Amino acid sequence: MDKQRTHSFFVHAQLPHGMFTRSGGVSGPPFASLNLSYGVGDSPENVAANRQRLKEHLGIKHLASAVQVHGDRIFVAEDVRHDVEYEGADALVTDQRGVGLLIQQADCQAVLFHDPVREVIGAAHNGWKGSVLNIIAATVRLMRERYGCNPADLRAVISPSLGPCCAEFVNWRQELPASMHRHQVRENHFDFWAVSREQLLAAGIQAAQIETVGICTVCNRDFFSYRRAVREQGRPGRTGRCGSVIALPSEQS
Repeated sequence: MDKQRTHSFFVHAQLPHGMFTRSGGVSGPPFASLNLSYGVGDSPENVAANRQRLKEHLGIKHLASAVQVHGDRIFVAEDVRHDVEYEGADALVTDQRGVGLLIQQADCQAVLFHDPVREVIGAAHNGWKGSVLNIIAATVRLMRERYGCNPADLRAVISPSLGPCCAEFVNWRQELPASMHRHQVRENHFDFWAVSREQLLAAGIQAAQIETVGICTVCNRDFFSYRRAVREQGRPGRTGRCGSVIALPSEQS
């Protein structure tokens, strides 16, 4: 696994993190090759091997992930002594070193957070339902309440994900609240990168400390895409899940 298969954006040099493409793993089609989800039909052995490659690449001990359900439940990953996957959550926070927080995605956003003052990290799985529920605000709030984080200290990055070019919602009047309607960029298409940036700002994060990767996972075949799979297969898409990971280094530098 080389640097061409990851995207890194946090300035903090000692912060292990990456937004991984679909390349560099062991899975076969339609999960070729770095599928990181146990829930899409790939063999558990392949997924375990792919996750091990992530840990080795980032130099971390364990991964904490969740069975994501497009809700706003957040788990605190604490006393993690082995890889763990929590049931029914869409965001994770921790101050434990050497533990990577993994978000699995195939068009949904991963929003990664770092507080360099309190040394706390967070990761949120943020599809359109997460945007409606504002899981971003909920994650920032938990970081503040649990660890004393000041939102003004936080850094955040929005991963490769569904871009405004491909974010078509024909039932948007029923699915999206009125506050999101101004982010319509053309008929039935919405800019959810802008929605997330607006929610990050509203949560108290400074504009200069927010990054958006700006890569659409439907357009870019380096990434798994559920929408692309539906379009090409003509039925519910069968595809893998990419991963975005953030961790605190195992040892204090």
